[in-house]
This record gives sequence, C-alpha cells and structure tokens, in this order.
Amino acid sequence: MPTYPMPLVRIEIALQTIVDGELVTLMVRREQAPYRDRWALPGGVIRVDQDRDLDAGAQRIALERLGITPPYLTQFCAVGSAGREPRAPHDWGLSVVYRALAPAGTIAPVAGKRVAGLRWVQADNPLPASHTAFDHALIVASAVAATRQQTAALEFPRGLIPERFTLGALQRLCEEVLGTPLDKSSFRRKLRDRKLVESIEGAQQRGEAHRPSAIYRLSSGGSIGTTPQDRLETGFA
Repeated sequence: MPTYPMPLVRIEIALQTIVDGELVTLMVRREQAPYRDRWALPGGVIRVDQDRDLDAGAQRIALERLGITPPYLTQFCAVGSAGREPRAPHDWGLSVVYRALAPAGTIAPVAGKRVAGLRWVQADNPLPASHTAFDHALIVASAVAATRQQTAALEFPRGLIPERFTLGALQRLCEEVLGTPLDKSSFRRKLRDRKLVESIEGAQQRGEAHRPSAIYRLSSGGSIGTTPQDRLETGFA
C-alpha cells in the first residue's frame, strides 16, 4: 500500500476584543524555533493522541498557550501550501484558523506553554510581516477585515457584543470595531428597521445628563442577513 508524506497540521487562534477603544488581536512571542522571538497567532500542532476533532484541538491549544478557553471559538478559515512550515516534508504546512471574540474587559489571557510573551495588536497599527512568524500577518489582516465587514453589515460577530447594552454603548462599540464614527440617527434607524435589538422591560441605567437610558439586548427574532442598502456607511465593501 503506497504511503504519502503528510503536511504538518496546526491550529491558529485569532482572539479579538476591544482594548482602549480599539479593535485588537492577540499575538504571542514564540519561545522556540522556527521563528523564535517573532510574533505569531497563538497556536499549536494537532495531536492525534489527544484531540478527538479540530474543535477539541483548538480548545486544548487555547488552554495550553493562553490559560483560557475562549467562548465562541469557531472555525474561520484554512490556509495551506508548500513553503509555510520548515519542519514538514516539502515545507508543506496546513493551518486551520479559529476566531474568538470577547467583549472588552472580559478576557485575561496569560503566557502559557511555549509562549514568551503576549501582545494585543491594534487593527489599524499591525505588526510588519518582518516581525511576525509564518504568514500570520496576512491571517490577522483577514480576521480583522472579516470582523469589520460583519459589523458594518450589522451582523454583529458572535461574542463581541455584551448581553445587555444601551443603544449609545452599542454604537460606540461598532465605532471602535470599525475605527470610524457613525451617524446616530442612521444607525438607530437600521437597528429598528431590521428589528435587531429589543428593549429589556424595566431595565434602565443613568445616561448622559443623568437621564435614564433603556437597556437592550440582541433580538432573538432579528435577521442577521444583509443587503447592500443595510450596510453602515463606513467605506467597507
């Protein structure tokens, strides 16, 4: 029976949140070769003796590298080619990329196994490719673009929006993700027309000028689909 050389299969995790009012992605400084001391997405090799499937591998790697199991960890994309992985036959590497999003201030990763340091990288101030490992600069850019495109389309990436919010807080969050201001009346009209949010009866908090603001949540019946006219005016295609 013929045998074939196999690529090295890895999981990479694009963990995103808001820090100091900006969309950021977590990167780690590699402790070992290849690309020692360069910045990369947290990740690791699939272990057939430990991981029952890709999702289990992603959870294990997140816990080993970051000391956390991020909520809403979902497959984002896969990338693979010759020349990506110097440890594999023909340098052939395959990465299954997961994305996880968390509301600001709700997640606190720590440097774990084979991680020399952590760094939140701003969406609008990315690390140059010369400072990063593998092709992770491109993967980070792709994850940022996807999160921004979803937000611009009012599809609200799962995990980034807190369970309860005021409309003002939701708009500020979208502006932080997109890196651009939004028109208040247009934003609220689109939320209303598409029934994307619903008020929580009896829930209020102090707003501007000490006036009470209603508390909302994402609507369970609201559509997350989009048409071109539903997209926020941000310049994103």
